[in-house]
Amino acid sequence: MLNELLIDVEPAAVSAPPPPVLSAEELRAECAARANLYRLLGGVFVEEPGVEFLASLREPAVQDALAQAGVRFGDDFTQPDLVALAEALAGEYTTMFVASGGFPPVESVRLTGRYQQAPHFDVKDIYRRAGFTVGKGRFQVFDDHLGVELLFVAELLDRCVVALDHGDLAGYRATERDIKRFWALHLGRWVRGYCQLVERATEHSLFREMARFLAGFADEEIAEMRLRVDDVDQGREVIPKSEVQVAFDPDEPVCNACPAGRESSLPAGAIPIAAAARQR
Repeated sequence: MLNELLIDVEPAAVSAPPPPVLSAEELRAECAARANLYRLLGGVFVEEPGVEFLASLREPAVQDALAQAGVRFGDDFTQPDLVALAEALAGEYTTMFVASGGFPPVESVRLTGRYQQAPHFDVKDIYRRAGFTVGKGRFQVFDDHLGVELLFVAELLDRCVVALDHGDLAGYRATERDIKRFWALHLGRWVRGYCQLVERATEHSLFREMARFLAGFADEEIAEMRLRVDDVDQGREVIPKSEVQVAFDPDEPVCNACPAGRESSLPAGAIPIAAAARQR
């Protein structure tokens, strides 16, 4: 699984006391609760919130639990009819996360200014090795979408619960390490700053409160896992586009209109595959 990735996991603070030792039952309860939080947060961002999801959020028990965590939605969330609320949130979601000029909740975009860059292919490989499949929702989503990354961690926590139910402490610890690596390599590098941007930009209390909640939750998770990971995103409104190099095979057949095999005909910035192999 993800264990093959090697990274240094250092304490967030040298003077921080070690975490308390929990029993298997306590660990199970904690993993189950965290999985529910990841699933809730993932549901907010993975696609436009639907009527069924919004109805579950407006359940009194859910509202009470969120209020205890400091999440308090405004009248714009609690008062409208559910259908009208879903329509209003769909417009806000599209404006912020989908339309041109918005800021998509996609790791590649937040870190490189482009879709489907290194983070996309990295998480895609992590999912494949973990046996995690990105299901189709109402719309196509990228593998490094914020909602998908959060739902992936929820799945890993579900596996921790199953391991603990079977008394498999080694399996639990291995999956726990996978979660730490995923935070260190992906979520931890962009989710905190991104949430600050959403909180500033949104006009609706649902996205504002859940972005603020996710930012605080991310801080707590990083501290609890004793990770050191920089917030690369920084809540930037404009992300410079990174350089893209194209691998080109000079031995590949080309049309008669193109001078075959001449590097002068390569796209700007391209590296012939044979040359790239020699450089390695």
